[in-house]
Amino acid sequence: MSYSAKTFSFPALQGISPKQLEVHLKLYEGYVKFLNTLESVVADLKKDTEKNAYALGEVTRRIGFEFNGMRMHEHYFSQWESGPSPIEGTLRDTLSAQYGSMELWQNEFSAVGMMRGIGWAILSYDPVGKKFFNHFVMDHELGQLNSTTTILALDMWEHAYMVDYTPSEKKQYIEAFFKNLNGSIVEKRFIS
Repeated sequence: MSYSAKTFSFPALQGISPKQLEVHLKLYEGYVKFLNTLESVVADLKKDTEKNAYALGEVTRRIGFEFNGMRMHEHYFSQWESGPSPIEGTLRDTLSAQYGSMELWQNEFSAVGMMRGIGWAILSYDPVGKKFFNHFVMDHELGQLNSTTTILALDMWEHAYMVDYTPSEKKQYIEAFFKNLNGSIVEKRFIS
């Protein structure tokens, strides 16, 4: 099975230029392409697992990076489709209950995005513990919380904002991210 890059339909975004989207979408398409390439290479290496044990291990480890890069970008881009709307309903109520208010949650989430390093600010939900986590995922695969659901994904790699913002302007990028967020799409990811 081969993966295909998804297409996204964006309205005019505030603070995120069409050029920034174009550059970023090409990078996303690269994750899809390289994931397909890696799966093909793994299939070939499995023809002689004893001879190819080292190469098979290295290529297999790389799949997590490419796969998560693909899926996290799909979360990220889909959050801007159909225009901005606030987070409402059960998700809003549950976040407010855990963090004290939506403002306090968003402040904490934004602070995770402002942390040094490349990666992602992620809002995950643990359905077993019935708890949210604002956390940082380095690269794409280091820091994922097992068995949690990704509710919100904010790309904090420099490629996500460097056309429009410098590294010292990350705060403005995060503000633009939230201005364009379609809360109803995010809400659909949350099942309490």
